[in-house]
Amino acid sequence: MSRRRIGFWYRLAAVICKPPLLVLFKRDWRGMEHIPADGGFITAVNHNSYLDPLSYAHYQYNTGRVPRFLAKAGLFKSGFVGLMMRGTGQIPVYRETTDAATAFRAAVSAIEKGECVAFYPEGTLTRDPELWPMQGKTGAARVALLTKAPVIPVAQWGAHEAMPPYAKEKKLRLLPRKTLRVQAGPPVDLSAFYDQEPTAEVLRAVTEVIMAAIAEQLAVLRGAPAPAEPYDWRKAIARDRRAAREAARAGGGAAAATASVEPAAAPEPAVGSQQARSTQQAQEDESK
Repeated sequence: MSRRRIGFWYRLAAVICKPPLLVLFKRDWRGMEHIPADGGFITAVNHNSYLDPLSYAHYQYNTGRVPRFLAKAGLFKSGFVGLMMRGTGQIPVYRETTDAATAFRAAVSAIEKGECVAFYPEGTLTRDPELWPMQGKTGAARVALLTKAPVIPVAQWGAHEAMPPYAKEKKLRLLPRKTLRVQAGPPVDLSAFYDQEPTAEVLRAVTEVIMAAIAEQLAVLRGAPAPAEPYDWRKAIARDRRAAREAARAGGGAAAATASVEPAAAPEPAVGSQQARSTQQAQEDESK
């Protein structure tokens, strides 16, 4: 089997989702020629809005190579969402497992069968104040080394204008009509890592290469240079905690107590998004 049939459930999802996307948004799609016509492969996608999975799925569906997303296992359990997740062949991730290789076994199997598996390497919405891709997790790197499948970097931009990340109210801002921009780049060259033991250091290095490729594609979409280094969420959390401890030692009282929950206010992103990046929220996501 060289490629996955779209099938009934994916076509049903398209019938439900595509018409409103076509009506409500403009599209700027680039790089579809980089999506392999046959064989298994990985797409590595940035994440800056709760809406952008629909934007990317629409783009990928139109290439004829439908993606299988890795998603929290809880989404598969019940209701219409669970029915659609199971019917379209999405891949459940059981976060409680400590064995990353076992957690991604279904992804490896799908790629070996000639399918596309989509990763959001950041693991959550970016915390970067300017919405650039932040440091990624190593799941995509692990599967890439296990399968040696092509890794296609995909950047997207524009969905955040309709639904900003971490906004106090998750309301769609549809007017004026927004443009959903998606761009795929050429496969990431990971051949230098194929003969190496997949240690933590190697997986981190592979992840950095993948994230740099995504940022490079996003820089083209945004018409601006990407940061020299990706935003390090863990360091930001540690910095906020350290500042809170120092304030407490200095006798900050109530102010110190507040600082232990809320990090210092970040400057308003130049992209115009209102990002509420609280340490409490970061800790909750980090524990998932």
